[in-house]
Amino acid sequence: MNNLLTLAYWFTLRPEMLQPWAQKTFIGFVILLIIISALLSIIKRRGGIYRRFFRQFYNFCVTNSLIGLLFLFFNYEAVPFFAARFWLGLWVIGQLAWLFFIFKNLKAIPEKKRQLSQEQELKKYIP
Repeated sequence: MNNLLTLAYWFTLRPEMLQPWAQKTFIGFVILLIIISALLSIIKRRGGIYRRFFRQFYNFCVTNSLIGLLFLFFNYEAVPFFAARFWLGLWVIGQLAWLFFIFKNLKAIPEKKRQLSQEQELKKYIP
């Protein structure tokens, strides 16, 4: 854990393989993303106001599970440049930014519900 905060750990172009517990955790995370994407593929087919959220979250899970599998492959094969740790850092930052925008859109759904109910209230009086 002491290496985790050093620049040499993050920016070496010939990194060592992941520790066994880190690799198992990483594999578990990728499997979790695959399972969530399988569940969301069924849920996103339904209609409704949350359909866009489920579609966005499905795309997030599928994309990040594929990128995670790619990172696992590069780490397993010890490809020097593509197994570098800074790619993992950039990936995590990208995930956090993507999740921020997904949940920002999720927060706007109650406002859309309110507007939809107002439109339906006005439309029932218009022939």
